[in-house]
Amino acid sequence: MNDSPVQYISDEQGEVTSVILPIQLWQDILSELETQHLMKSDIMWQRLLEAKRRTQGIACDAALDQLGLE
Repeated sequence: MNDSPVQYISDEQGEVTSVILPIQLWQDILSELETQHLMKSDIMWQRLLEAKRRTQGIACDAALDQLGLE
């Protein structure tokens, strides 16, 4: 018995043409693809590493205020 959350959709010839998967799995896949895309650029790779090392931040309201968006 297959307990996979992924469902395959086939056409009349039995060729798989689509899949149905849980939204969380889809979001995880998109996130991974975005990360891979960003890591192709040396500049973005450095920004990702800097963001990962960052231990402090500012509140959203404070950021909006600094940007003049509030």
